[in-house]
Amino acid sequence: MAWLFAREVVAIAAVAGMAGGCFAAQAAEKPAYSTGASDTEIRIGHTVAYSGPASAFGGIGRTYKGFFDMVNAAGGVHGRKITFISLDDGYSPPKTLEQTRKLVEDDNVLLIFGVNGTPTNTATQKYLNTKKVPQILLPTGASKFNDPKHFPWTMPFWPSYPLEQKVYVDHILKHKPDAKIGLLYANDDYGKDNLNGLRAALQAHGKPGALVSAQSYETSDPVVDSQVVNLKNAGADVFIIATTPKFGAQAIRKAHEIGWRPQQYVTNTSSSVNHVLIPAGVEASTGVITASITKAPDDPKLANDPEVVAYLAFMRKWNPQENPYDGTGVVGYMVGSMMLKVLERAGDNLTRENIMKVVSNLKGDHAPLLENGLVVSTTPDNFDAFQTLKLKKFDGKMWVDLN
Repeated sequence: MAWLFAREVVAIAAVAGMAGGCFAAQAAEKPAYSTGASDTEIRIGHTVAYSGPASAFGGIGRTYKGFFDMVNAAGGVHGRKITFISLDDGYSPPKTLEQTRKLVEDDNVLLIFGVNGTPTNTATQKYLNTKKVPQILLPTGASKFNDPKHFPWTMPFWPSYPLEQKVYVDHILKHKPDAKIGLLYANDDYGKDNLNGLRAALQAHGKPGALVSAQSYETSDPVVDSQVVNLKNAGADVFIIATTPKFGAQAIRKAHEIGWRPQQYVTNTSSSVNHVLIPAGVEASTGVITASITKAPDDPKLANDPEVVAYLAFMRKWNPQENPYDGTGVVGYMVGSMMLKVLERAGDNLTRENIMKVVSNLKGDHAPLLENGLVVSTTPDNFDAFQTLKLKKFDGKMWVDLN
């Protein structure tokens, strides 16, 4: 079994992108710690919806756990084991704040990491910045999280929703200049950021009137059937779905049931094949377009891609309950890999201030499973890590590049 352990060490080193000389220099200095770090341990806090209407996101948390279990089995980070504490927030902002307070004040974590969801992160942003606790690598594209002047302890790790909407609008108007667009969006910060991004993109093209209807829903609503019917009745021939997974599946299925056949775009938040497209029905989902930054591990062209091979091996061993071809696993693995890279670069200086220094100075980094040609870059004045996306279309089985 020794060779298996050695192989895992090599794999983790590759994922982290270690720069040995730099780390050795840091290790020579006297260790410095904030609450949550010591000679033997690094405590990381996280919340996610393991229950409730957005429970599909729970797969991300389970992937994080498997990833850090793998890291610990290979010796941890500079000899320190990662204690990953992930609590259920039900995608409820008040619950997120309650659980985050517990993580910071009772569990004494060094940082909060990888929490998805605009309303959930919004609920804790002021609290964490007041406490000067890093709130980093958030897989959410809300533009409010790129505000280093007012919230220097918060950093997103996903293309912004306005950027995503711009990509859709550019594609829509290129192929359908007279498009009539209908939008379904959540009546929360996530949905409104998409709505504002869509309006700004249309305004930039001089076509604000192309948005013929925007229908909102509450995350407590049981269904979105009436909103979909209203969008059809408004005459929309393009349907943009800016929802969480449960409602994305409902929207695609309902449009098909009522015989409405617009060109459909679904935000990458709800681009899960397993949790959205298949539940909606393969016939209804075929042809849906999304914008992505990640490789599709079920793409036959990537069968021998080293990163895909390593990811699939990881999922089989460390997170076998999840579908490895689903987006939640891909996101969890990529974001977890970046967290490892940040910790490696921080070396023995595991202060909260140094964590923010490292994460805000990423220079053309590569994250495992990131699309070829895309890189991760941040500066202290701009926390947006991504500047572009790739369009993909669902062919009935998988996401394929849209040429």
